[in-house]
Amino acid sequence: GRMSKKLHLTLATGDYESIRALKEGTVKPDGIELTVLTDMTSDVRHWRMLRNREFDVAELSMSNYLMAKYTGLPFAAIPVFLHRRFRHGFVFLNAGRGITKPTDLIGKKVGLRNFQATANLWIRGILEHEHGVPHRSINWFKQDEEEVDWTPPADLKIQRIAPGKDVEKMLVEGELDALIHPDLIQAILDKDKRVARLFPNYRDLEVDYFKRTGIFPIMHTTAIKQEIVDKYPWAPINLMQAFEVSKKAAYKRMENPRIVPLAWFRHFLEEQEEIMGADPWVYGLGEVNRKALETLMQYSQEQGLLGRKISLEELFIATDAQS
Repeated sequence: GRMSKKLHLTLATGDYESIRALKEGTVKPDGIELTVLTDMTSDVRHWRMLRNREFDVAELSMSNYLMAKYTGLPFAAIPVFLHRRFRHGFVFLNAGRGITKPTDLIGKKVGLRNFQATANLWIRGILEHEHGVPHRSINWFKQDEEEVDWTPPADLKIQRIAPGKDVEKMLVEGELDALIHPDLIQAILDKDKRVARLFPNYRDLEVDYFKRTGIFPIMHTTAIKQEIVDKYPWAPINLMQAFEVSKKAAYKRMENPRIVPLAWFRHFLEEQEEIMGADPWVYGLGEVNRKALETLMQYSQEQGLLGRKISLEELFIATDAQS
């Protein structure tokens, strides 16, 4: 018989359990043939999407996406949040500085890879609103160029470190008092005694934060080039449905405790469900995600990144069609 012709799209994403079924082709979006690219770091993926528009669909920094929409870059998004992470454990200190509580950071030198990273945006907002540390009270030292062009507010104390310098090294050697970073830094992985966490009991704080706020911080959304949406208006909903089916397959797979080489995996899975419910990585624009997104937008505006509040209806394609 005749072959039906499918729409070919490139999807760039992290290599997650939640997209495994899409990558392996056991779940296929209706009418779409996906080429799934997972072999790049997130900062490289974000840069290539934002600056070069290399992919049809890409997992993208939520902070960068907000700014892309604000500056009028031709991207749309579906409310599929492939990466979320609690962030209390990502404030690193030089252990010799006598910093014991958040407010000790006021007036200190704090490093960043860049200012826009969603993790850094969440951390600064949480320090400001939950722990009394205004982001403008800190001297920021950043290493890298930003993904989206941006002029910092005049009263933001931020400077670029010299080319070839490295914020992780500067922290260890005491040139910086602290560092916020989206990933665990090498010194922590090496258990280097010169470096500590601001919140050693970060997990307790994160559980408490979630119980109080209901926020499981959203890091990334799923962006689509605007011309794809214009030409194939049916595609976003079909993609969204496939992401959901793929995630459900991941949850199903995780019911087998042998899958993950962790002795107490099942225990932690049950504990997570008790605290966060059956679908912590929920997609769509329900109440939980609205609160997280509104909070992130507030932080983005306060911190001089986002020039105006954008409605969630403007940010995301209406994907809540009856499935």
